[in-house]
Amino acid sequence: MSSHTGDAGSVEVEPMPGYLELISRASTVMLGAWRDCGSCGLELSKRTLLDNAYITLTEVVLFFFCAFLWTQVRRGLTESLFKPLAQWWRLMPKDAAKMPESAWKLVFYTMSWSYSTYLLFFTSYSFFHDPPSVFYNWKRGMSVPTDIAIAYLIQGSFYGHSIYATVYMDAWRKDSAVMVVHHIITLALIIFSYAFRYHNVGILVLFLHDISDIQLEFSKLNIYLKSRGGGYHLLNDVLSNMGSVSFSITWFWFRLYWFPLKVLYATCVSSFQFVPSIPFYFFFNALLLALLLMNIYWFLFIVAFVVKVLKVKEVNDVREYEDEDGSNAAAGLLRDPQAENSDDGAGHHISAQGKHVQNGITKDKHL
Repeated sequence: MSSHTGDAGSVEVEPMPGYLELISRASTVMLGAWRDCGSCGLELSKRTLLDNAYITLTEVVLFFFCAFLWTQVRRGLTESLFKPLAQWWRLMPKDAAKMPESAWKLVFYTMSWSYSTYLLFFTSYSFFHDPPSVFYNWKRGMSVPTDIAIAYLIQGSFYGHSIYATVYMDAWRKDSAVMVVHHIITLALIIFSYAFRYHNVGILVLFLHDISDIQLEFSKLNIYLKSRGGGYHLLNDVLSNMGSVSFSITWFWFRLYWFPLKVLYATCVSSFQFVPSIPFYFFFNALLLALLLMNIYWFLFIVAFVVKVLKVKEVNDVREYEDEDGSNAAAGLLRDPQAENSDDGAGHHISAQGKHVQNGITKDKHL
């Protein structure tokens, strides 16, 4: 770990490309790289992994310690704060059972996204305004700046905790098994990007994906609160609607506009300009492209959700299980898979039926 890495001299900042330029230049560079990769194969991949992956025993120990710590912090907050708040607010039984999970995620993602925002906009890092700078002075085994290493430790250990939490702490849903797989893949991406010293790209990807989770959990909490005490609370209804609209807008702006034009352009095109023999070029770009495709796919469900809200005013999530009467009124706004990007496999299944809007869509985050 060290202080900030320097920029590559006085490199002129490139203007952000358009979609057509991204597709044209990225495909040209990738096809050229593929043609030149005559020795690509399993043997080269193994050699590249051994030569370029760097993780210390201390970092591994810190990861497991922090993953355990997140679990204990969540348990403590749930018992001492979230459950008492649910009782004080007199939430409906189903809402009271799910409220601690959303409250915990809102606290974490607000903290993690705020820290990413600090790194990108209140330090000397130029990754957001000059995405190609993520590869300036890249070297295998280079020191990771302490502030970025902290961000990686926070995110990596959280996803380690999330694998356990999805199975043993969260409300079980129809896509919970998929969520476990998603968390495992996301954690693997975080670890590999750190080990290969692509941490600068990782910070940008985390920043662009985490904001959706804040709005998602905020909306879900207000959905629970609007029917507290068996009554109707207009303010929480308005806030939940505002949150869902904001979620839809930022999903497009951050994940479908900035993510491909800033991150993918840098990893597909700029990476080859600054690091001609960059390791695992195809592996990491394939994962990032898959993340973009998932973001597009889930955005179609978000659009369908908004249309159904406007037309029907009542929306449900078919991922939720219903109570003893067997009807499908268990509700759905937006739930995160953490790409939950990844990310992130995701599982947004939205349908318009029933009379309650309670929780739903899935994030993917991935790095």
